[in-house]
Amino acid sequence: MTAPIQWQKSSFSGGGEGNDCVEIADLRSHIAVRDSKAPNRATLVFATSRFATFLEALKSPRLGAR
Repeated sequence: MTAPIQWQKSSFSGGGEGNDCVEIADLRSHIAVRDSKAPNRATLVFATSRFATFLEALKSPRLGAR
C-alpha cells in the first residue's frame, strides 16, 4: 500500500483560509507543486536537485519578482 501524499502550504499563504498559495509535497526523489485553489488540476514535478533552481528562477528579475 502506498502512503498518501502529504501536501504543505507555504508560510506565505495569506490570511483567511490561506488558499491563495501553492502547496508542495516532498516525494523523496522529486518535489511536487500544485495550486492550493485547484488541487485536482495539473501538478508540476521537479527532481529534488532541480527544485532550488526553480525557486531561484521565480525570484529572477526577468520574471518581474519583487
